[in-house]
Amino acid sequence: MWRMARPRKPLLSRDRIVETAGALVDAEGLEAVSTRRLAAALGVSGPSLYNHFRTKDAILEAVADAVSARVDLSMFEVGDGRDWREALRDWAHSYRAALADHPNIVPVLARGPGRRPAGLRVADAVFGAMTRAGWPAAHATRIGALMRYFILGSAVGSFAEGFVDDESAYDPADYPHLGQAHLLAERRREVDEGAFETGLTALLDGLALQFAALPR
Repeated sequence: MWRMARPRKPLLSRDRIVETAGALVDAEGLEAVSTRRLAAALGVSGPSLYNHFRTKDAILEAVADAVSARVDLSMFEVGDGRDWREALRDWAHSYRAALADHPNIVPVLARGPGRRPAGLRVADAVFGAMTRAGWPAAHATRIGALMRYFILGSAVGSFAEGFVDDESAYDPADYPHLGQAHLLAERRREVDEGAFETGLTALLDGLALQFAALPR
């Protein structure tokens, strides 16, 4: 009985392509992804990629969707027990954590879910949970948009790292209120996470006031 020899290299698959492309995006940014670069990294010929993805943009969309798939949506499930405000808070932290691990893919995610399955599941879960909680459909749509703007915006870059670690760059004669700005970079996590939490609380407090004012 003849046995087929095992291939020396793992067979090409969508998952392997997405994983390799995601690693390139994480390491070098969106511009690093090309069919030629991917093919070389995977040890295959360029045309073989087109058996799985028609374009480079389709590959990047798949990478973005893989990140969306890592966001926890359990808080929006029927019977979970968390109220809408607690659910939004927990979801926002999970979403931000996923983006923090893969910040270079944020510009693709910012385009919206399009046809991406995981991205659409996120939108569907948020909208469904808000309407079940009693928000009118129009408000639920706006809440989903508002939260996405806020979370994606927080992942675009670091506020703290926007200041240089050089006290002489902030002459009090020119910037009388930035005497401690050179210390921000070394406190990045404290500053950026604190800003996110402050903004998230403000958003949820404002939404709670709107919810209380809704006609019943």
